[in-house]
Amino acid sequence: MNIHKEGFKIIRNIILGLLVLNLLMWFFFSLCIFYYILSASLIILFFVLHFFRIPCRSIVNNEKQAFSSADGTIVAIEEVEENTYFKCKMNQVSVFMSPLNIHVNHFPVSGKIVYKQHDPGKYWVAWHPKSSAENERTSIVIQNQSGIEIMVRQIAGAVARRIVTYPNLNDTGTQGEELGFIKFGSRVDIFLPLEAKILVTLNQKVKGKKTILAML
Repeated sequence: MNIHKEGFKIIRNIILGLLVLNLLMWFFFSLCIFYYILSASLIILFFVLHFFRIPCRSIVNNEKQAFSSADGTIVAIEEVEENTYFKCKMNQVSVFMSPLNIHVNHFPVSGKIVYKQHDPGKYWVAWHPKSSAENERTSIVIQNQSGIEIMVRQIAGAVARRIVTYPNLNDTGTQGEELGFIKFGSRVDIFLPLEAKILVTLNQKVKGKKTILAML
């Protein structure tokens, strides 16, 4: 297991900050307070390292399958009117990522980026139904070789205030490849054609580039 590149700067700053804090505790306070702060510092550092971890996972590419883009819990499976790009009804599958989940996002299918849009917005908690349409978000549409289009929407939550999306318009991506990263608690919505057969259930735990969300 490795540490994601998005965490390098944050981890460095946290280590420096905790080092200064603990040195101050060592020189100016009692040993009891120092050990208390040291223990708390180690817990914080462990949590941050845990958050930015990257597990080693392989994937067998299959054009007929759409994989989960994120680790987390299925909080919504519903037919919705998608009005930003498709302008029609789509199947929406939403994955909520708690701060304890891995926050790397992956391509659910291979294909070309035919649409990309970032929208500023509010910061509802990520499992709230309004978060999909009102929170800060980045949406991309991937068109696979068969012409099927799937939207992946990265949504910032009440804690997460930074969405990173790597591909640009007209770029191509491979199923399972890194698509982006959302820091500290968030949600990913995946919009699939109505003909897609959804294979996950509400409240199911899923893993990015491992759990199959649907057959296309």
